Amino acid sequence: MKPDRDAPIGVFDSGVGGLTVAREIMRNLPSEKIVYFGDTARVPYGSKSRENIIRYSKQIIHFLMEQQVKAIVIACNTASAFALDEVRDEFEIPIIGVIEPGARVAAEETKNKRVGVIGTVGTIDSGIHASYLKKLDPDITVIGKACPLFVPLVEEGWLHDPVTMEITARYLQEFKDKNVDTLILGCTHYPLIRSTIREFMGEEVRLVNPAYETALDLKALLQKMDLVSSGQEQEEFPYRFYVSDLADKFKAFAGSILPYDVETTKKIDIEKY
Repeated sequence: MKPDRDAPIGVFDSGVGGLTVAREIMRNLPSEKIVYFGDTARVPYGSKSRENIIRYSKQIIHFLMEQQVKAIVIACNTASAFALDEVRDEFEIPIIGVIEPGARVAAEETKNKRVGVIGTVGTIDSGIHASYLKKLDPDITVIGKACPLFVPLVEEGWLHDPVTMEITARYLQEFKDKNVDTLILGCTHYPLIRSTIREFMGEEVRLVNPAYETALDLKALLQKMDLVSSGQEQEEFPYRFYVSDLADKFKAFAGSILPYDVETTKKIDIEKY
């Protein structure tokens, strides 16, 4: 049975990082409703095993399907790396991740075929960006680096702090040394420190924000499947937010980065799913 075109989009992440993806969907698909789930009780995903990430992802998808979403965006690089293929096979609903869109744009943009990827330990160790990029262009050299401290810095709100600049320099010097001309921000938290990364890397390096590219891919998918919202069923609160813990902290952070005030965030028991 075809989903209702006025049903919401499901978006999930290990925590708050996926809000950068939700933000791009709000900007690029303003008539779409969103149900967002942040797994704040089990964050971070980057240090968890593949088996756990797949289990978490399936639980969250069951919850989102209960909310009658028409499509799902895995707004987490680690979950996209470990769980996307498996959940696509198991569930009938259209599901997209954040890795493929970013890799495609990086392959198109690089001039010297030297592409850098930054992300969590799990994402970088999975090698998934490199495998996508090599499929697109076997001549591309991929340099990956895990930057685990970026996530807590973002969640502390230290977006323009001298400490963040110092850690950025220590993590990213390798990319300058290796003459990378395109850098994929391979964790959904990282667009929030994009200006700091830009300042260090310089204007000549192309920064790829997969959140933006994912929103464009979602738009194309909805058009292809004739699932674009009619815009008829406008609601007072078109965006709903759920978390597995720390609802007030999440709400405050979401309100600081989204282009609209988050009224409520509801905590649910994700283990029931």
